[in-house]
Amino acid sequence: MAEVKKAVVLLSGGLDSATVLAMARAQGYECHALSVSYGQRHVAELNAATRVVASLGAAAHQVISVNLDALGGSALTDKNIAVPESPTSGIPVTYVPARNTTFLSLSLGWAEVIGARDIFIGINAVDYSGYPDCRPEFVEAFERLAQVATKAGVEGAGFKIHTPLIRMSKSEIIAEGLRLGVNYTETVSCYQADVDGRACGLCDSCRIRKQGFDDAGISDQTHYK
Repeated sequence: MAEVKKAVVLLSGGLDSATVLAMARAQGYECHALSVSYGQRHVAELNAATRVVASLGAAAHQVISVNLDALGGSALTDKNIAVPESPTSGIPVTYVPARNTTFLSLSLGWAEVIGARDIFIGINAVDYSGYPDCRPEFVEAFERLAQVATKAGVEGAGFKIHTPLIRMSKSEIIAEGLRLGVNYTETVSCYQADVDGRACGLCDSCRIRKQGFDDAGISDQTHYK
């Protein structure tokens, strides 16, 4: 019998991570979806992650809690910092210090426990907000770290961090996701969605998402306030 390929897939509940889950499944991986409750402004995206798993399927789905809001320093974890509703220059205040480092660390731990050597994350270096932990340099550095920071790594079982979206435009991501059966109405990308998951339509994430649908020539079915 062929050996089952296991992978941990980071699943925020947003457009990108839903697409990555569909891509990993299409590549034949047994997907273990990991969502993180990190003290973000709303839980709508975590609810969306549950819907995405129910729709696309996964061998397992768990939510781990990490209180990055205790550190603050971001509009996504500190409600006293306003989410920008117009374009800004430089790295925006929606950048969450150590978020992707923490997420990948948790994924690495789970991967080692279940015997997976592949981790999927939906970061993008084309249509994104300029976050430093969405760059190829960050992923390459973390992958090197994984080889020396784990029992599996030092014993020769290397880990691979997959970033299938990193060079894709948002419109290309949407087109690929639709081809693979992703229902984007189930996803939530907005930085300040309401309790029902309705998007503000004004934040950076909403603007990038809407532009992606426009560029793809596809009707935007996002639920707006």
